[in-house]
Amino acid sequence: MDKRDNLSVVIHKKEDLRVEQSALPSEPGSYEVQLASNTVGICGSDVHFWKDGCIDKWVIESPLVTGHESSATVIKVGSHVKNLKVGDRVSVEPGVGCMACQVCKDGFYNLCPDVLFFGVPPTGGSLRRYYNHSSAFCHKLPDNMSHGEGALMEPLAVAVYACKRAGITEGSGQRVMVTGAGPVGLLSALAAKAMGAQDVCILDINESRLKFAQQMGINKTILIDTKLDTESLANEVIAILGDSPDITLECSGAESSLNLAIYVNKDGGNVIMVGINPRKVSVSLSSAACREVNLLGIKRYRHSFPLAIYLVSSGKIDVKPLITHKYRIEEALEAFHTASSPTSGAIKVQIECFEQS
Repeated sequence: MDKRDNLSVVIHKKEDLRVEQSALPSEPGSYEVQLASNTVGICGSDVHFWKDGCIDKWVIESPLVTGHESSATVIKVGSHVKNLKVGDRVSVEPGVGCMACQVCKDGFYNLCPDVLFFGVPPTGGSLRRYYNHSSAFCHKLPDNMSHGEGALMEPLAVAVYACKRAGITEGSGQRVMVTGAGPVGLLSALAAKAMGAQDVCILDINESRLKFAQQMGINKTILIDTKLDTESLANEVIAILGDSPDITLECSGAESSLNLAIYVNKDGGNVIMVGINPRKVSVSLSSAACREVNLLGIKRYRHSFPLAIYLVSSGKIDVKPLITHKYRIEEALEAFHTASSPTSGAIKVQIECFEQS
């Protein structure tokens, strides 16, 4: 009889988060592995599901295990698994397409209409001690990377994919503006530098976040004065970069930031909408259209975990300073309160899930 403890973090409904036991996973399928969870980061979307009980059309209608920024150790392998073995440490890509529809066959598995994504109803997440997952979506970690770094590969994959969509390349002399210095904005700025941008500046309304960005090596920062109009802010950006940005990575989700991006971006350049905007926003589409500013969305990522892992393992990006708080799974309620508090100073809060001997 399996006597393992599968302590899990479960959202029951709006503002009802519990640490409780969930069912142990069955034997892994032919192409699955069974994982012992090690570290899981708390994402803003996890906090939204807890605080609001929903995000857009995805509603918590029954108890759901949360979490999707994960690292783990393989403890069982399915009969057809060739890429992993028991004992391998992995970063877990949480979204699995059906792999049968034309969208998946074309390689765009992140856009699969039937994608199953950890912690998004109806799919349970990874903030638990044991679970099964597709072996194709488990990425082996090099020996020089920690489990904490492995769990950060999920948000870094968002940043890497945004930079790919933007067309950031080595030796191009590109100037990049990043709006929003939260975890994804910071990672996007770091990824832009690592992937070849000549200059990167980051903007935010929070001075402490900008100081943190400077400590991470993003030396060009602008503290947004919310009283300034778009033209005045644009002039600040041009002054610090020496010209209009070729690319903007909009990571805040704020309507004002999207309008600034359209206004200041170089004609013919790319604005990547990384942050999640409200369902309806008022933006200067005529300006974008007349100047051929390309507005490009992203949905999470695809084919981006290997590059994210390489950038960290090779030393091109150091993600460790972003991990500001660590908790045990038994302390998950406190961890979520820290992650959601504007005064905690948290950048990335992580929860360690493994059983202690």
